[in-house]
Parts: sequence; structure tokens; C-alpha cells
Amino acid sequence: MEIWINPACSKCRSALTLLDAEGADYTVRRYLEDVPTEDEIREVLDRLGLEPWDITRTQEADAKELGLKDWPRDAETRDRWITALSQHPKLIQRPIITADDGSAVVGRTEESVRDALSR
Repeated sequence: MEIWINPACSKCRSALTLLDAEGADYTVRRYLEDVPTEDEIREVLDRLGLEPWDITRTQEADAKELGLKDWPRDAETRDRWITALSQHPKLIQRPIITADDGSAVVGRTEESVRDALSR
């Protein structure tokens, strides 16, 4: 499995602590440094079963500057959202864990991290 993290994020650190405690085999991706491509974001969204606006941190300064709260949330603007996430990775909700079975979770709670571990 792979986990996308921001080391400064307490939820990310908690997820890593739980993965380590459970002896999980995982790879860390510091997504602010190793920024996901638009295609990688699309793949993760497919695995999550979510839309880009579902994993966007709309309270971030970048989101406010872009006016994301006013962007339509529909099929026609989906690619625009994905481009924004790729160009401003701070906007991506974290941590995101991609499991070996092809699924993914946003690991903000212990339950969601355990869900990824069970796959």
C-alpha cells in the first residue's frame, strides 16, 4: 500500500503510527514534494469512488484565492478541479491510502486506516 502524506499533518502522523503498530508494509509519498499528476489524481479518485471536490481542502488559502467554493461541481468542471489539485497539492485531503486490492481511503480516522489495513 501507499500513503500520501504531509509530514506536518497530525492526521498523517497518526495514520503512520497506526500502520507501524500493525506492522503494515507501505510506501510513503510526500505528495507536496512528489506532486501527483492529473492522471494519478484521476486514478485515486476512481479508487476512492469520489469526485475531486470531495477530496479538496476548500478552507486552504489557495482554495480561497482560486474561488473554489464557487466552482460548479459537475462533470463539465471535473477536469478543472483535477488540474487545480495537481497544481496546488496542498488542496488534496490527506492522508490518502491506496490499498493493494485496488481500493483507497482517505485515512483521517483510525477506522478508515483500519479499513485500508483489512483489504
